[in-house]
Amino acid sequence: MDAQLSQLYAESFGHNPVSAEALSGSASDRHYCRITDADGTTVIGVTSSNRAEVRAFCELDESMAAQGIRVPRIIAMADDCYLQQDLGTTSLYDMIARCQKSGVWDEETVAVLHQVMRDLVDIQFSALRGFDISHCCREQKFTSVNVRWDLNYFKYCFLKGTGVEIDELRLQAEFDRLETALLSVPCHGTFLYRDFQSRNVMVSEGKPWYIDFQAGYEGPVYYDVASFLWQARAAYPEDLRQSLLATYLNKLRTRVEVTDSEFANSLRHFVFFRLLQVLGAYGFRGIFERKAAFLSPIAQALASISQLAHPDYPYINALIADVAATPRFRNTDPEGELTVRITSFSFKKGIPDDYSGNGGGFVFDCRAPHNPGRYAEYKRQTGLDQPVIDFLEGRDPDPAHRPIGCELTMPQFLEHVYAVVDPAVETYLTRGFTSLMVSFGCTGGQHRSVYGAQHLAEHLKQLHPGLRIILTHREQNIQQIL
Repeated sequence: MDAQLSQLYAESFGHNPVSAEALSGSASDRHYCRITDADGTTVIGVTSSNRAEVRAFCELDESMAAQGIRVPRIIAMADDCYLQQDLGTTSLYDMIARCQKSGVWDEETVAVLHQVMRDLVDIQFSALRGFDISHCCREQKFTSVNVRWDLNYFKYCFLKGTGVEIDELRLQAEFDRLETALLSVPCHGTFLYRDFQSRNVMVSEGKPWYIDFQAGYEGPVYYDVASFLWQARAAYPEDLRQSLLATYLNKLRTRVEVTDSEFANSLRHFVFFRLLQVLGAYGFRGIFERKAAFLSPIAQALASISQLAHPDYPYINALIADVAATPRFRNTDPEGELTVRITSFSFKKGIPDDYSGNGGGFVFDCRAPHNPGRYAEYKRQTGLDQPVIDFLEGRDPDPAHRPIGCELTMPQFLEHVYAVVDPAVETYLTRGFTSLMVSFGCTGGQHRSVYGAQHLAEHLKQLHPGLRIILTHREQNIQQIL
């Protein structure tokens, strides 16, 4: 436990705790721990190097609690840390995950979800009462700066990492159109939570409690509605989403006048915007930081935004469709099953990326066997064509094609590959592992590597008929699932 946090605890309770257990935190620099006293009572300790964030959370918490909003009680705070009420271990996200796994949205979870939608209106219209808006840890209001930041986040942290070709001028024109639409929505001086999603809702004694609102500022109500109801990982059934939306709108009308068409039109722009922002965040974590846990949510977000294609932004819609069609996001792995990814590639273009988070798997260098690409008759063929197969298996009739040095054929080469990969697959299946990557590289990614990848895939499929294999000949733009 951090020394300053330990000192704060001792000053608050008059003694040291019995234990402190580190908790998984957010994507920020905050660190959380559950601190236990001798009598078994617990509190949550939070440390952060961002003092403005600490102040914003504690002051917003006080303001929201004064308005009757369920937020954790702040026990004590210092410049870089604070102690707060322990709300337990169950988040709304956990309850949603349970429903998704069972396929049944139980009454308890649905009731909490409807309460959240009613509470959201109270949070939006009450949180800033008594709070000095100049103490927001980042922005104070939703402005063009916020919009441009998030759109560029989507562009540079997601789109640029996918490899799709971008017409910069067309993209910027639609960014400008979306910015105008978002900023034309009236604000009413309401609080924009910024990260209003199920992970930030704890459930204690059947009621929702709210955390992680320190990044909030003044802004329109639609952003948080979009964040919550179109959260990619939540994947609400459409009838449930519409029911929750109706609950929110009924409560909203106790605060402001708004027609169904006004609300629906404004919300649609914010849903589109929020999903772009989420793709930027997931892209940064999944594509640039190569954290595999974020790749499946990218596929979910792509599916959501494809369904909600906004007619005002046809070029962005087209880009999203192009990305969604790429193998990286089209082939998500079934939960609990082993997927073997076998890829042929050219060393000139780099070793294939591993998006499973496991570190790359096996990479075999196929440049020792003689290269048929040296000869004119094979230059337009690949390791899938019979003349090249004959060459690589040592049946080429032309004596001028004989290699200099060791006459290593591809079948001889693959004997050693099978000796390494076969027991690895057996082990992965036995131990319940879910991802194995095997890559074959050669000079051009056309002949030897293609032969090697193709034959390993067929070999493994014969040994394990139920095994899921994704075979990619990268430089030939060929992919199939066996």
